[in-house]
Amino acid sequence: QVQLVESGGGLVQPGGSLRLSCAASGLIFSAYAMKWYRQAPGKQRELVAAITSGRTTNYADSVKGRFTISRDNAKNTVYLRMNSLKPEDTAVYYCNADSRPIGTRVYWGQGIQVTVSS
Repeated sequence: QVQLVESGGGLVQPGGSLRLSCAASGLIFSAYAMKWYRQAPGKQRELVAAITSGRTTNYADSVKGRFTISRDNAKNTVYLRMNSLKPEDTAVYYCNADSRPIGTRVYWGQGIQVTVSS
């Protein structure tokens, strides 16, 4: 059974930092691209950052220069370091494991709340 468990969310003031973690189990972690999505109230879910099995990264324009995605294959964990947080970063953040295009399987975590507010 595949599980993706997010942690590290919470309430932070504007300009602050958080680090999200997503611990994966039940899959060959190193073979998956790992992604972070977010969904704000009333908005569609959007891709925030991704890291391939080869560690190539890409980011949404809105977070470039502020967020950093990384992975530790030995710990089956992906991270999202978020700096200079803004109120518009407030959302539920979801971890995603994607085996495409080589595979067909996609898995989601349960989501974790990040609130940026003074």
